[in-house]
Amino acid sequence: MSRMVVRWKLPMAVFCVLAAVLLLGMGCGTQKVDTSKSVYKIGAVLSLSGPAAPLGQPEQNALKMLESQLNAGAGVDGHKVQFVIEDDQSNPATAATAIAKLINQEGVSAVIGSSSTGATLAMAPVAEKAGVPMVCCAAGTAITKPVQSYIFRTPPTDSMAIDKVIAYLKDNLKISKIAILHDANAFGTGGATELAAKSPSKGITVVANESYGTTDTDMTPQLTKIGQTPAQALVVWGTNPGPALIAKNMQQLAMKIPYVGSHGIANKTFITLAGPAAEGVVFPGGKMLIPTSIPAGTPWRDAVDKFKADYQAQYQKEADTFAGHGWDAGLVITDAMKTAGTDKVKLRSAIEATKGVVGIGGIFTYSPTNHDGLNVSDLTMIKIANQQWTEAK
Repeated sequence: MSRMVVRWKLPMAVFCVLAAVLLLGMGCGTQKVDTSKSVYKIGAVLSLSGPAAPLGQPEQNALKMLESQLNAGAGVDGHKVQFVIEDDQSNPATAATAIAKLINQEGVSAVIGSSSTGATLAMAPVAEKAGVPMVCCAAGTAITKPVQSYIFRTPPTDSMAIDKVIAYLKDNLKISKIAILHDANAFGTGGATELAAKSPSKGITVVANESYGTTDTDMTPQLTKIGQTPAQALVVWGTNPGPALIAKNMQQLAMKIPYVGSHGIANKTFITLAGPAAEGVVFPGGKMLIPTSIPAGTPWRDAVDKFKADYQAQYQKEADTFAGHGWDAGLVITDAMKTAGTDKVKLRSAIEATKGVVGIGGIFTYSPTNHDGLNVSDLTMIKIANQQWTEAK
């Protein structure tokens, strides 16, 4: 049997185009950091220990992963990227000292941080005075309201989360009376104040407003007082471990009113700490926790799917909202560095001009009057059912 040989006859112009495309693709796969270029140093102050560690540790993991992925390729415009990370120990004074060290001793071009609102508010004046761009991972509305020249953020603000909570209380639970129990720190107090201010205009009355200390281990006194009011739901504003302890205390007291939390509990640490008491808790969170809430095939969904898979492979644990905040902060800065380099004034302007950068929390767009980047539609209400995240209906 004779063998038939097929020879393709392509015009020379077409052949050259195909060859160029092939070579270009090969080149893209072999781009490397140029070791003759300076290293782009970015500082980060995160809560790696203390009460806010459940936020800071995943943020650090995400930054290390971003650094390794960038440097496995071409870095940023051929420059190697280095995240220089300091632990603020969940202490605002330590955070202020740490950012000063990064700016004055390490010579970083930008700073990420911190994990908590209180620490971030302590850092912001230092960054502003030094003229160093800072992209924070904390949600307190006061961080960017009013807008400061050098201060930006990646998480949705308290204000956005509160709008989601109020809409859920009114439209889904159809209630008119709530109690608030909040951490006495900057995040908890700021959120409680804004929630109490916004609720009446939506027909919701705050019948109790109690606080607890960040390191308190028993909130039954506050819950007992709340139980004596006509509250139809409890809104808890804080970050772990406090909110998890409150869920346990409510179970011990056999309190049946719905528990609605803040976006500060958007990681599995809450479920681990609260155990069975976490069942039924509802909170506003980033859509990355439930990727199916993001349309399939979109750049945002693709970015989230890849991020979660990469994080799982590298750390053998599920990525949470706070890991996303860390990644997004690093992404926003390194994206701006592509055009601005390390000049701090140009870098600040480039961050402010960011438009359509696909992150994990959403699509980031900043402007001279908006240093928040996201909007309320980037959040969804999440309910804990069978120890898993589900969409709240």
